[in-house]
Amino acid sequence: MAAGAGLLVIFLAWLAGPGLFGITNEKRGTTVRAEVVQPVPCAGGAITETVKFEFGGRPMEGSLNACGHGKGERLDVVVPDGAAGDAVSVHAADAAAGASDARRPVGLALLVFSCFAGGMYVFLVLRGPRRLATA
Repeated sequence: MAAGAGLLVIFLAWLAGPGLFGITNEKRGTTVRAEVVQPVPCAGGAITETVKFEFGGRPMEGSLNACGHGKGERLDVVVPDGAAGDAVSVHAADAAAGASDARRPVGLALLVFSCFAGGMYVFLVLRGPRRLATA
């Protein structure tokens, strides 16, 4: 019974998909074309460039956490949903912050091991204490 429950949990976790382990591939924002206004060399300590772009029908400036671009260079950036104000923090469209493709298999493996451990615990509890045979 415990093994069946563990297998059911694993099967349901597999069907739930990557969202179960907090993995998402969706972009949170709108991709727009931006132009680098104030480039920063990668040799220095500061790595925030200033870019200008048009968002919501009006020109905006944003800070891009990057370095090494040339002045006037055009690149795609992702503007967060609900961005307002003069200075918005944007990131490159082809960047994936904190993504790791190994999270889902590792999370699923940990779930399998925890189901196995739970099943073994139920088995030991139901089996009860063992008596030592005397000779």
